[in-house]
Amino acid sequence: MSLKNIQKLSFTKIEIEIIKFLFKHFKDKYNARQIARELLLNHANVNRLCSSMVHKNLLRKEVLANSIFYSFDYENKEAIKFIEYILSLEGVIYPKWLQVIMYELKKFNSVIQLGCLFGSSIKNAKFNDIDVLLMYDSKRPFEISKIKEEIRKAGLIEKPIRYVEITDKDISKNKDDKIFYSIISDCLVFNNPTKYVEVIQCLR
Repeated sequence: MSLKNIQKLSFTKIEIEIIKFLFKHFKDKYNARQIARELLLNHANVNRLCSSMVHKNLLRKEVLANSIFYSFDYENKEAIKFIEYILSLEGVIYPKWLQVIMYELKKFNSVIQLGCLFGSSIKNAKFNDIDVLLMYDSKRPFEISKIKEEIRKAGLIEKPIRYVEITDKDISKNKDDKIFYSIISDCLVFNNPTKYVEVIQCLR
């Protein structure tokens, strides 16, 4: 099925949630019951939707013992293009409490290769700090520091920001790092979803 045909299909909010979750959690195996538990969804509904998305060539299923496990179809180029499109919406459609934060973080867009929010700030409005992953060229630390200082001086973000800064070379070095996997698999992409997809593919 081509990307155009995939985009013509209708997807519910829950289906999009499942697709993104499975794409991001590339190291883990999930059956419908586990997906439902992680996303606080109805098991029967998740089972039906996963089966449907297998037929839409977005997910793959694997039968092990008496369980059926689902994963994103990383080998399908059209599915990859589709997930890039879906992830691009994270930088546009996000929780209201992140509005000011996202406005300020987008100041990095012209100098970074990838930007993600992770941690408690993307889960609920009651968070103590803001965790940000920035990937950029090693030749641009001065520009990054300048923007960080600009954000600090603006005073629009009241909570402290904790930055995790990496370069392209750090990706392969952290393939087996559990903390890095936790960050990259449970985040909100605010800059360059195409690069994020490349990072996931590399880590796999």
